[in-house]
Amino acid sequence: MPPDFISNLYVFILAGFVGFGVIRAVSPLLHTPLMSLTNALDAIVVVAAIIIAGRQETQLTTVLGAIAVAASFSNMVGGFLITARMVRMFKSRGSKQS
Repeated sequence: MPPDFISNLYVFILAGFVGFGVIRAVSPLLHTPLMSLTNALDAIVVVAAIIIAGRQETQLTTVLGAIAVAASFSNMVGGFLITARMVRMFKSRGSKQS
């Protein structure tokens, strides 16, 4: 186990609580633009996870990196599909009013 594992775990848990608090405070009206932004961030996470998994420093980092690639990639694809569906919903509503 790396010597800074506990401090990294501590930062990860704190970031989770802060992220949950920030997202929870967002108005429901802003969820679609916020989701689009998080899709872009997921693309960055996929690249970082690929780099981490590709280093193959230890077996643990390789496995965690592969899990991170799978999780963030599925989150990114799902987010883009949901965003595209919401955009189509708004387009169809706007075309009926015209």
